[in-house]
Amino acid sequence: MRFRHPDGTVVHLAYCTNVHPAETLEGVRAQLRDHCEPVRKRLGRDRLGIGLWLARDAARTLVNDPAQLRSLRAELDRRGLEVVTLNGFPYEGFGAEEVKYRVYKPDWTDPERLAHTTDLARLLVTLLPDDVTEGTISTLPIAWRTPYTGDPEAARTALAALTTLGERLDALAELTGKSIRIGLEPEPGCTVETTADAIAPLTAIGHERIGICIDTCHLATSFEDPDGALDALAAAGVPPVKAQLSAALHAEQPHLPEVRTALAAFAEPRFLHQTRVSTAAGLRGTDDLDEAVTGDTLPDGAPWRAHFHVPLHAPPAPPLTSTLPVLRSTLNRLVGGAQPLTRHLEVETYTWQALPAELRPRTRAQLADGIAAELTLARDLLVDLGLKELP
Repeated sequence: MRFRHPDGTVVHLAYCTNVHPAETLEGVRAQLRDHCEPVRKRLGRDRLGIGLWLARDAARTLVNDPAQLRSLRAELDRRGLEVVTLNGFPYEGFGAEEVKYRVYKPDWTDPERLAHTTDLARLLVTLLPDDVTEGTISTLPIAWRTPYTGDPEAARTALAALTTLGERLDALAELTGKSIRIGLEPEPGCTVETTADAIAPLTAIGHERIGICIDTCHLATSFEDPDGALDALAAAGVPPVKAQLSAALHAEQPHLPEVRTALAAFAEPRFLHQTRVSTAAGLRGTDDLDEAVTGDTLPDGAPWRAHFHVPLHAPPAPPLTSTLPVLRSTLNRLVGGAQPLTRHLEVETYTWQALPAELRPRTRAQLADGIAAELTLARDLLVDLGLKELP
């Protein structure tokens, strides 16, 4: 979906396909047929943006077979789909029964992360629509905090890899005329947990094509103020190259037994749901939701937030809610001003099948309905900010 900003530039809205993960190229093609095109038809649009997730095996197939890549691009066109952004965070296995800490491997100390991200950038150049000259890729925020934190050699290795990536992106732009930018995506528990944590490594790299991807669920989980975060990034010269529109789980009164019970329903075995509370001494947290609800690790005199991407249009029932207000505030700053701070927006609710059983979609049709409803909400927010939807 495309929107005209009042300054005349085009802002792209997509939804991320990691919600129906596929490891192979055949699986990606099935995604387009079984999920993406039906969502587009529900929205009544001739064109729908998707934030494509290409797992390692799918990406390698496309890199090694240019004919397959051209065929995929043609299929996107035929189904009324377009790609301007990729989700390069998960490497493989995102559809496994247990993902948890595996999603952070390989990290930026491993040469395979650089190789995979380089492959994605080269693929995106071909997948971009003919009238688009800039693509974006979100990626792992360097590494999970252990054993990386406090290891100066690991830090040097990761920054060197990202510097090399910047050089490769420059060469790709010179060769193709298409600019691909990378956004580190701060996430609770990682060495870059917050936007503030991103400033030092990104300014050390100092490359215009390497910036930050702001995920509004992660931002909210860490209790970051959107205005303060974006002001600090602007002051440091760190560009928000992409934003993921998502909402976290919010519990206003976690000391109440009924709130603990409601939260426990969202603890599940597939993904990590880092949980945070803001205290006078700073953030306190656990790596997963079950650690928070079953013990006394976290103080419960203030609200808790959990890294659980809840559907934008359907916050959980009381006594829980979502952090949609944080998304609204962030979006206002990102695209509600005289000029957009980023032109690539992606709805990323990958946890539909991890919701409590009674809230999960039971059929493809129900999932498509839910994704279409999320995109409709995002569209309405953009229109309310003065953007005009384009055909």
